[in-house]
Amino acid sequence: MTRSATATNGHGQRDQSEFTFWKDHTHINLSPVAAPSILGLYGFAVATFMVAANLGGWYGNDTTTPLVLAPFAFTIGGIAQFLAGMWAYRARDALATGIHGAWGSFWIAYGIYHLLVAVGVVPGTATSAIAASAFGFWFIGLAAITWVGAFAAAAENLAISLVLLVLAAGATLLAIGLIAGLPLVETIAGNVLVASAVIAWYAASAMVLEAAFKRVVLPMGKRGPEPNTPGAKPKETIQYSLGEPGVKVGQ
Repeated sequence: MTRSATATNGHGQRDQSEFTFWKDHTHINLSPVAAPSILGLYGFAVATFMVAANLGGWYGNDTTTPLVLAPFAFTIGGIAQFLAGMWAYRARDALATGIHGAWGSFWIAYGIYHLLVAVGVVPGTATSAIAASAFGFWFIGLAAITWVGAFAAAAENLAISLVLLVLAAGATLLAIGLIAGLPLVETIAGNVLVASAVIAWYAASAMVLEAAFKRVVLPMGKRGPEPNTPGAKPKETIQYSLGEPGVKVGQ
């Protein structure tokens, strides 16, 4: 509203006609229904855990396993996270839009690349040093974006900042390992990325539990007036009459 709906008349009583006018001319926009980063973080966590655990030497090999993982990374890490980025755009959350959009696009490309490897169109990173180096350059750009995101998130949410900080470190190490041909560094990078996936799972779970129980269950280190201690109720946004929710910026 551009002016108060609680104007008073000469006797100090609220002018009901003024209130009714603005109430009848007020529109409610719901954006979004649920926090997009829940889907984005879960998608990222699952895709990153599967692929990074393989890179870290937890299971599988360097040839067959990536081809098996590609379609799953494409869907939950790529499509799901990219959609979360677009919904974050609708929620006017600049950080989530940039991070989910960038990493969601990467996972889509990851799936397409390994499909091309499977049909013999392009060489894989395990058999070609040139392909490995090119793949490593992907992570230079992703690391640059993620370092900025980690710094930005520190102003709002320490859990999200930690996710991005560890992710940026893992992406940086993976870029170095792939470009320089250092398998040990690639293995270390895989384990660092597994850690980022676990923290992302924690952050998404904290958001889900808070939404379900209407109170903080897992603390996330939120900045500002938002509650951060377990058991605290989330800050209520401005609501219209009869409990209809109003517009909330971000997540």
